[in-house]
Order: sequence, then C-alpha cells, then structure tokens
Amino acid sequence: MSFRLAAYAVCIEGGRVLLARYVSPKGESNWTLPGGRVEHAEDPFDAVIREVAEETGCDAVVERLLGVDSRVIPAAERAVPGGPEHQNVGVYYQVRITGGQLRPEPNGEIAAAVWTPIPDVACLRRSSLVDIGLALAQTLPATGHVAAVPVGGLIQH
Repeated sequence: MSFRLAAYAVCIEGGRVLLARYVSPKGESNWTLPGGRVEHAEDPFDAVIREVAEETGCDAVVERLLGVDSRVIPAAERAVPGGPEHQNVGVYYQVRITGGQLRPEPNGEIAAAVWTPIPDVACLRRSSLVDIGLALAQTLPATGHVAAVPVGGLIQH
C-alpha cells in the first residue's frame, strides 16, 4: 500500500469557498481544495500555507485545525493503473487569505483557483476532499472527524 500525508486549506469567505481546478497529465480535471503532500520533515501547518501560495498565488494564515481524514483508495479505483491500494491522510485547516492575487499554478497541475459559492459546489465534478473540508468547516466536530464521503457521480477520489 502506498501512503501520503497531505494538508488542505478550507478558505470560506462571504458564502464562497476557494477551490482549485486540478488537471491530470491525461487532461481530465476536477475541483479540489488548495493543498497537497507534506514534504519530508515538513510540518503540515507550514505545508498548507506553502501549498496555498504555490497553487493559488495567495498568502494565507491558519486560523484553526478543522480535523483529520484518512481514506484508503482501492487499487482498482486509482487513477494510476496497476498501482497498489493507497492511503491518504489529510490534515484540514481553516485558513484566511491575507494577500496575493488568484492565478493558476506556474508549471503545475492547478489550472485555476476560484471563489465558488458554496451551493454551486454540489454541481461540480470534484474531489471528495472538498466535501470533507466543507463538512468539517460547517460542523466543527469536537473529534475533528466526519463520516466518509461516498465516491461516485460528480465526486471523485
């Protein structure tokens, strides 16, 4: 089984959430939260700020830890054929944008970063990470955990 530790930013402002449009090397796209892999020896707190800057062009500050999500993606459902099962552990932070200007990720996989009205999210092809992040931000569970989001239809791994 492969493993990844990642940090994700949940930026909500004026009834909108900041989303990033991920485009795979094959040209398929979906919407996700700004964030990504925590580098070796990097603190997830620092990683989320770095990822927001890299993927959106914006400066951010962490306001609070929202929670942690762990999911196992079966080998048959992975985007990379022939790969093993994959576990992704995501640390979700509520962040506030403090400066910068939205732009695509230079030489990266994020083609756009946009503020999206929260009710419009349900109509988007998106990563389940978006739904987990919004659920954490809206419910603020004391345990920092929400139920798994079913994958299918518009919701992808």
